[in-house]
Amino acid sequence: MLLLGEKFTSSTHMLQPLLGRYHLLLTSPPSRLSLPFSSISHPRHHTELESSLDFLLQQCSTPRQAKQIHAQLLSSSAFHHPHSGYLSARLVSVYGRLGLLPDARSVFRAAPDRRSSLLWNSILRANLARGHSLEALSLYYEMRALGALPDGFTFPLVIRACTVLGVSRLCSSVHNHTVSMGCHVHLHVANELIIMYGNVGRMDLARQVFDAMPLRNVVSWNTLISGYSRNYDCEAAQNVFRLMESTGFEPNPVTWTALLSAHARCQRHDEVIGLFDKMRAKGGKATAEAVAVALSVYPYVCSAALEKGKEMHSFAIRSGLEGYSFVKNSLICMYGKLGDREDAERLFSETAVKDSVSWNALISSYAAAGLSSEAYEIFARMEKTGEFTPNVVSWSAVIGGFASEGMVEQSLELFRQMQQAGVAPNSVTVATVLSACAELSALRSGKEIHGHTIRGLMDHNLLVANGLLNMYTKSGSLREGQSVFDGMEDKDLISWNSMIAGYGIHGFCDQALGTFSDMVRAGCEPDGITFIALLSACGHSGRVSQGRRLFDRMVDEYKIKPCMEHYSCMVDLLGRAGLLGEASELVECMPMKPNACVWGALLNSCRIYGNTAAAEGTMARILGLEGQATGNYMLLSNIYAACGRWEDSARVRVMTKVKGLKKSPGQSWIEVKNNVYAFSAGSALPPGAEDVYEVLEDLYQHMESDKFAPDARLLQVVVQGDWAVD
Repeated sequence: MLLLGEKFTSSTHMLQPLLGRYHLLLTSPPSRLSLPFSSISHPRHHTELESSLDFLLQQCSTPRQAKQIHAQLLSSSAFHHPHSGYLSARLVSVYGRLGLLPDARSVFRAAPDRRSSLLWNSILRANLARGHSLEALSLYYEMRALGALPDGFTFPLVIRACTVLGVSRLCSSVHNHTVSMGCHVHLHVANELIIMYGNVGRMDLARQVFDAMPLRNVVSWNTLISGYSRNYDCEAAQNVFRLMESTGFEPNPVTWTALLSAHARCQRHDEVIGLFDKMRAKGGKATAEAVAVALSVYPYVCSAALEKGKEMHSFAIRSGLEGYSFVKNSLICMYGKLGDREDAERLFSETAVKDSVSWNALISSYAAAGLSSEAYEIFARMEKTGEFTPNVVSWSAVIGGFASEGMVEQSLELFRQMQQAGVAPNSVTVATVLSACAELSALRSGKEIHGHTIRGLMDHNLLVANGLLNMYTKSGSLREGQSVFDGMEDKDLISWNSMIAGYGIHGFCDQALGTFSDMVRAGCEPDGITFIALLSACGHSGRVSQGRRLFDRMVDEYKIKPCMEHYSCMVDLLGRAGLLGEASELVECMPMKPNACVWGALLNSCRIYGNTAAAEGTMARILGLEGQATGNYMLLSNIYAACGRWEDSARVRVMTKVKGLKKSPGQSWIEVKNNVYAFSAGSALPPGAEDVYEVLEDLYQHMESDKFAPDARLLQVVVQGDWAVD
């Protein structure tokens, strides 16, 4: 048996004899181990002994072997020597690598030298490897409290924990520690800082770290580009890419993939295809990741999407990349989203080893293509196999599919089934269901989901908070919407637009304009949707001069090109104010051909002011459009009826029937004692809604006593109980 005092060598010809001599140690039960550790106590033997033990620990491949060596180490004077901390560190690393975190922690707590950075780095790495980021960060602060000094290997681990946790305050604190220790200039520390700041959305700080680096490598450039990609800033990613090339660094496949991802995230789909071709032209290797990104954008390419997607599929086959699971799943998604069910299901059936990702690729692609029933069929098939239980992605896809097709009741029912199945919804699921609640004005259901988000600590998630804000404002609970808005730690453009639109639809134009001013002061750049909400608010409040100023400001100050919706809002604004001539002139001067919405806004203004001549001229223009809207015919019919031209009104209604146009019946909802009652034009009074009928009659009497003349159609509703009103 090898004496542990013998000189250790790692040369090849000595390796096998050494392993042979330690075969007994690695295979025998603890009771049979008899290496004379305790007989070796002279200090001069410790270095040689520790090297041998360190080698043995590195060879451990099973928990049993690690615990056998640990048992012998406990009886060794070398293990307890105050200057032998790296043996404890090595044992912690071995236990961490084998997934035995409790054992790793026990060794760490019992180590004689708690000031060794090796020991702290080992336990930090063990916790991070098992996903215990908060525990790792807690250990780091304990390390500092004990006076142990972190080194260039400690900080990348701690920064990685901050990256996972994503708490800005902690990130800044650790960054300050690196500066005070002079480690912020280390290459690997700086690279981790860039990743960390990119993860928390602080690319300004990430760029400061990058610019201050005395030395950069390709990883530095790639992490910065990836950070911009993650934060949807493809312009900045492109600029860094150009700078990288100009400074002599050669972009590698990771660089190209990050740049492609940045443009894909920003929905610049045609540019993704152009960049992919440019990468190949420059001799860049098309990796499986790059192909998967390119495939993801084909469903959104305007022309010949399916044909181009099949060309990329052929390229993937020629390059030997089709076999990669994520490429195969990307192909399934592409074909499914483009409505090519045959190729999507063929690829799915050809997948030798199907996993939950494969199933979800088929489900989500069908849902995105508007094939919600087909998506649900695949979902049911997945359940029946028994191999894979639908997860949150599966449920979210089918819930979102039904919601996007306007089948909101089915969407809400699936959400209830998801909860009964014990699957915890994520932020995407919650936001989708909240959108469905907003469409139904289902305030009670929306409040229940709000409570769920609070219990699940999701209410501060930006996507969820925006969903709550949209739900409350559309459901008539502006006060609750304002409360959600005020409580948001971070607001994005969607948050501001939702609040402005909420004020606008409730007639609070001053508050909408005030929120817009706050938005500008906060440094958030408005977009076209912002101005649609503002112009609509002005239109409903008769603020013509303010509407004009906003329109000019949109064009001159923010360089936003007006689209059809902006012109429609301006025509509605002018028409509601009685400026029919100016509204008609604006329609004629539009840089694009007016659509039915623009003409409909003008026609509605004619109805308000009973201008049949202008209405007939407007309707003549509408008749020349493709895809005529039934609502415009109903407007003209009502205009004739209001002027007593009953024959013309009837003629227009007959015309709609001849053309095969059908008007969807108008609907409204009201919640009484936790029950939602739907009222549809053409239907009788819903059973159990007598309370509503009594309220209507009471309101009518109040209007009479206040000397307001009720509309004739309201009189018909109250007196006759006839709900068949267009």
